[in-house]
Amino acid sequence: MTTVEATVVGGITDQDLLDRIISEETGRPGALLGILQRLQDVSRDKYLPMDTLAYVAQRTGIPQSQVFSVASFYALFNLDPQGEHIVAICRGTACHTRGSRPLLERVKLQLGLRDTEADGGNADKVSLTTPDLKFTVRTVACFGQCALAPVVEVDHAIRGHVSEQGLIREVEQLRKGGAR
Repeated sequence: MTTVEATVVGGITDQDLLDRIISEETGRPGALLGILQRLQDVSRDKYLPMDTLAYVAQRTGIPQSQVFSVASFYALFNLDPQGEHIVAICRGTACHTRGSRPLLERVKLQLGLRDTEADGGNADKVSLTTPDLKFTVRTVACFGQCALAPVVEVDHAIRGHVSEQGLIREVEQLRKGGAR
């Protein structure tokens, strides 16, 4: 087993699964997208580690720079570990004018998250994960649900007309392990 293969096992946890996904998708239109999406789906922390991207490049013959470019271009791919619960807040115009920024600031405060200097506190493009990997808070450009503004997605469920109090309650329930 090469160093890349040994490391990838740690990132995805199952070498045979990795190889099977790559072989099943290879030759299909958009194969690289399919490979990356499926690998992210099976990753414990819902992301694509750099060693996994290197392994995909090695196995498919696609240059590593191209694999990384695709993974970093599409917003659906994560290059950092994600939390167990994902809170995505829309920053589109309708949501912004109806209060999505205070929602973002409130949930970040509730979870003890701070923007890094690298992103300059830019609320239009945020992706922050709690140290315990329990929550990831991110922003998205638009959910296409403008009539429901402000819109928040919590664990793949779209919520419309979200209030600060409602979002605080929902996050607290998730923190305590309760149902939403």
